Amino acid sequence: MHMLIHSLVRKLPLALAAVAAVTFAATAEARDQIRIVGSSTVYPFSTSVAEHFGKTTKYKTPIVESTGSGGGLKLFCAGSGDQHPDIANSSRRIKSSEVNLCAHNGVTDIIEVKVGYDGIVLANAKGADSYKLTRKDIYLALAKTVPGPDGKPMANPHKTWKDVNASLPAVKIEVFGPPPTSGTRDAFVELAMEEGCDHIAAAKALKKTDKKAHKALCQAIREDGAFIEAGENDNLIVQKLVANPKALGVFGYSYLDQNADRIQGSLVDSSPPTFENIASGKYPLSRPLFFYVKKAHIDKVPGIKEYMAEFTSEKAWGTNGYLADKGLIPMSDRERADWTRKATTLANLSM
Repeated sequence: MHMLIHSLVRKLPLALAAVAAVTFAATAEARDQIRIVGSSTVYPFSTSVAEHFGKTTKYKTPIVESTGSGGGLKLFCAGSGDQHPDIANSSRRIKSSEVNLCAHNGVTDIIEVKVGYDGIVLANAKGADSYKLTRKDIYLALAKTVPGPDGKPMANPHKTWKDVNASLPAVKIEVFGPPPTSGTRDAFVELAMEEGCDHIAAAKALKKTDKKAHKALCQAIREDGAFIEAGENDNLIVQKLVANPKALGVFGYSYLDQNADRIQGSLVDSSPPTFENIASGKYPLSRPLFFYVKKAHIDKVPGIKEYMAEFTSEKAWGTNGYLADKGLIPMSDRERADWTRKATTLANLSM
């Protein structure tokens, strides 16, 4: 027994040294590079800011991943610490269920920053016939179920755009779009599908009597091949449109703006998806963009506060800033000043 105790005592310093080594290693591996996840729509703006930030400051260029708004917020809300991202981009406002998930995992102080505005476009290859659509057309083309002749839901029977509206071409309905994890998909369902659905009397009446049935009728996108989920890479959708001139694609305005030599936007309710129409609210499929910051990480990962300052600087998100050149629709001077103040004072998210 004495020999055993002696042996343990001799090994104790080695054990303590091992613990110290592990502790030191963990400290040495603490991140010195900002990690950003989230929206494919905000991705080009966030990447542009990250590149400017890396070139003009002493900090490393942040890592930006395009995971979709929902996927990014899920990662963001999984917890605090080096293994979790610092910032989540989103092309819609964070949901209360996501705030609750964050709180459940100890992420209680979240800073919300509104970036600007964007439009959701339905585009096709340049040189092909352009489309003049209504939100009702979009709904009837892409809904999983539609009101039948008796007003009751039925499987979507429409095969071509002409089936939807006699003034549209007899071209097979084929639309490349984002997956369910995408904020663009969420906004598209809300702004195009639901609004178009409610232009049908039977659907509008259902909203008053059975909200659950109304949601199923108006929000579910068809799964029979007419709508093709193309992942979170919007550049890939652009490539698919160029390769397939008969198809349409759904993505943010910035991708249309950056690829205007290859693709063209469809009119929606007689309004073309232009910078001016989105900024004025005339274009019906417009929405705000955000990013969310984990307040607990600001003092842990170097450069977060400075990255926020770069993003909210006049040279970046201003009317004539470099993000406008990328397709961002800037907020008014007054609105930007309000959000700059919130970011500067590190105001917490309030739902």
